[in-house]
Amino acid sequence: MRYFYFQLLILCLWVGCSSPTSSPATKSFMRVEGVNLIDSTGNKFFIQGTNLGNWLNPEGYMFRFQQASSPTKINQMFCELVGPDFTAQFWSDFKDHYITEKDITFIASTGANTIRLPLHYKLFTEEDYMGLTHNQDGFQRIDQVIEWCRKEGLYLILEIHDAPGGQTGDNIDDSYGYPWLFESETSQALFCSIWQRIADYYKDEPLILGYELMNEPIAPYFDNMEELNQKLEPLYKRAVAAIRVVDSEHIILLGGAQWNGNFNPFTDASFDKQLMYTCHRYGGEPTSEAIASFIHFRDSVQLPMYMGEIGHNTEEWQEQFCSTLIAHNIGYTFWPYKKMDGSCFTAITAPTNWSLIVDFAESPRATFDEVRKARPNQKEAQKVLQEFIENCKWENCKIQEGYIRSLLLNNKLH
Repeated sequence: MRYFYFQLLILCLWVGCSSPTSSPATKSFMRVEGVNLIDSTGNKFFIQGTNLGNWLNPEGYMFRFQQASSPTKINQMFCELVGPDFTAQFWSDFKDHYITEKDITFIASTGANTIRLPLHYKLFTEEDYMGLTHNQDGFQRIDQVIEWCRKEGLYLILEIHDAPGGQTGDNIDDSYGYPWLFESETSQALFCSIWQRIADYYKDEPLILGYELMNEPIAPYFDNMEELNQKLEPLYKRAVAAIRVVDSEHIILLGGAQWNGNFNPFTDASFDKQLMYTCHRYGGEPTSEAIASFIHFRDSVQLPMYMGEIGHNTEEWQEQFCSTLIAHNIGYTFWPYKKMDGSCFTAITAPTNWSLIVDFAESPRATFDEVRKARPNQKEAQKVLQEFIENCKWENCKIQEGYIRSLLLNNKLH
């Protein structure tokens, strides 16, 4: 079956039956024209694709963890389980094998035209992250994805999923339970500096569709939520200004407050000529009414709207919602591309005795005594983690054909 998909992809490249939207082969950047995106050939471009979640910003639920829910908590748990040196090697192997050229080739074969790449800000600092305490490899990892995408004609959206201090205040931004980014001048300065570095590094790369400044800012849990919301647009303006010092071409994407769902905090859509907005939606009815506020805001500012995350639902729901999004000119990238279990493009099979890891992750570990009592045999735990690395490789994952069909991509699985 896998051989069939590769042969089909090769055939499509020869006979020209792939997506009619242009590939980012020429030195011309994607641009905004009213509510549409315009590609290098002057044609309207409609985003369809997926997110490379969990690769460079691990999330506990994708490993079946509940308590170890954020990158920091996962790393702490692994260190307690198998030690810091084995954990560092695990992260190195994880980054090398979780996403490879084979994954990008397969994504292109489904008819997708865009990949959203979630990133942790620590990938661009000297802070301890995913096994490295210096010489972080953020740019190297992105460079590799760009080369793979270039071969397949895919666009790439770079997105800071975990901002300095935390922009959300929950596990998804690897924070400390509050969006400290909006309270800290130090974190804001670092945030803008990182984006300026990224923009300067990629200012001449047309394959990058745009820069998404931050993911799902300001969770709806806080008594001062409205006060925090008022700080969102000013910080966006500051970051955009920092980017424009070095890069005048790339589109910049702005997400709404409260899980990218509330656009009321935005009062000025004219401060930059290359802006678009991005919303998220999980659950609810797959109808126009469910996204009415997004459509209204898009039409009021006359700028593109894009559904950066959607998914974790039945195939019937996803197909209906994709039809709704297509009808209303809202492109989409489904979350995520790969994880353990289904509801993704390719599913990772749980290693034998994976419960050994999960049980430790969920056990009480507040004291060193509790850690020692909960820890299983290290050799067995190491073997299970090594098996995970093997299982996460593209050739060992299970393709979710029905899931992919439900996304209504311009593909050959229909």
